[in-house]
Amino acid sequence: MPDFLTTFAQTQPDKPSVIDDRPDGTAVSIDYATLETRSNQLANVLLAHGVRQNTRVVWCGKNSIGTVIAMNATRKIAATAVPLNYRLSDEEAAYVVDHCDAEVVYTDAEYASLFARIAPSTPKVRAVLVFDGVVPDGMLDADLLCVAAASTPPPVDPSLGPGDTMIYTSGTTGKPKGALRRGASGSVQVMALLDYIGYRNDDVYITTGPLYHSGPGSFLSRGQLFGQTSVIQRKFDAVDWLRLVDKYRCTSTFSAPTPIRMICSTPTDVMGRYDRSSMRVMIGNAAPWSMALKHQYLEHFPAESLWEIYGSSELGVNCLLRPEDQLRKPGSCGREAPMVEIRLYAEDGSIVTGAGPDAVGELFVRAPAVFSDYHKEHSRYLDDQRDGFQTVGDIAYRDDEGYVYICDRKKDMIISGGVNVYPAEIEAALELHPDVYEVSVFGVPSEEWGESVHAVVVRRPGSALDETLLVAHAREHLAGFKVPKTVSWIEELPKTGSGKVLKRELRAPYWAGRDRRV
Repeated sequence: MPDFLTTFAQTQPDKPSVIDDRPDGTAVSIDYATLETRSNQLANVLLAHGVRQNTRVVWCGKNSIGTVIAMNATRKIAATAVPLNYRLSDEEAAYVVDHCDAEVVYTDAEYASLFARIAPSTPKVRAVLVFDGVVPDGMLDADLLCVAAASTPPPVDPSLGPGDTMIYTSGTTGKPKGALRRGASGSVQVMALLDYIGYRNDDVYITTGPLYHSGPGSFLSRGQLFGQTSVIQRKFDAVDWLRLVDKYRCTSTFSAPTPIRMICSTPTDVMGRYDRSSMRVMIGNAAPWSMALKHQYLEHFPAESLWEIYGSSELGVNCLLRPEDQLRKPGSCGREAPMVEIRLYAEDGSIVTGAGPDAVGELFVRAPAVFSDYHKEHSRYLDDQRDGFQTVGDIAYRDDEGYVYICDRKKDMIISGGVNVYPAEIEAALELHPDVYEVSVFGVPSEEWGESVHAVVVRRPGSALDETLLVAHAREHLAGFKVPKTVSWIEELPKTGSGKVLKRELRAPYWAGRDRRV
């Protein structure tokens, strides 16, 4: 079978494939024929530099046409694509590049200096290809090489199938892990999911987050499977996002809670300048959306547009909460996605069969799209497996209609006085307070209880919220043992590039010098 991009270049050559429209007025659009040509050229350049099936190729850069080309080029030659979070420190970036055994790097010129600095720590890298800008000494000009390369599909045996991907997990709890997913694994499940949601060829996808993250990147790629137009926002900005939705009549996106919270906090007079009625499929994920945030979203966007999914880089999409259930099932992430089986295991290894908050268990998944392995950590992969099902350590329960509720990550659970306390439940309750912008809850050391509940809160601008008022609010919504015993205040929560809160950084000062850390 021909590559899907090759097919669309023939059937809809003039249709816009990728639009890069920036706030400074610079707008570049390429059609499907051009995306095919430029992807083929880069694929042939990579082949010329020794890239073969399973060769690790790191790509790095803010959202751009160049990064989309890299995603397609590596797939075409069955290489293993490793997206790199450009926000990492030099030490963190060097760890990922070296750990994944990358031989070639393809980077936006803005980040070329990063690879120069980490070169001594990444000896397996043979070539650094730089696009869209000045090329440092010792590196290669990818744009010049591509202009001289063949524009025909690369001479690769089609039986090899599409390339693999290796997504490094966000590292919210420790060293990043390389989650390897084989090229064609789960493709039938992916198409079943997209058909269930109702993806169409005429949808216009807009990025709401960095493409190196598994969610925004994979949903852009899935849109290309349908021949959609993708609107690229180089770096997220709430008002500019609204401008792009209005200008291009964007119909689809994937978003973590943080960007949507920023969009919905836009002043009313600014929000009113932009038409948002085109939004048809909003996929909420990466972290749970609180009910307060869902209400905010539904004030500004079509009610039928909001879908919430539960999943992970490792396990893919596992649950879906449909638009009509968003307010009917507060706190739920929905029911099993197409072709997904879910089991809950109790601590003693038995399968949980009951319903309700008292029937909790660790959530395990079996599905075609589950990842293949952790790179160089096969034992960890096996440790997270049971009876052919895989887990990332989330704790959940089902209600009497089969809807799944994620209590929290197993590793984030607080044990206070021998009672399990789940931070996600507390965070959701605190976010209901109108003066709370964001909050993160975790356990801190307690001589009396072992651990006690601590909340780190970001106030809304101009708020006079204090600990007394917040605790009083919490007592209205939570059992006494769940109410935060202590509260601290912060201007901004530390986050990964995908928008997940780095609880590890928030916890660290409280557990310093102790043998055990949550």
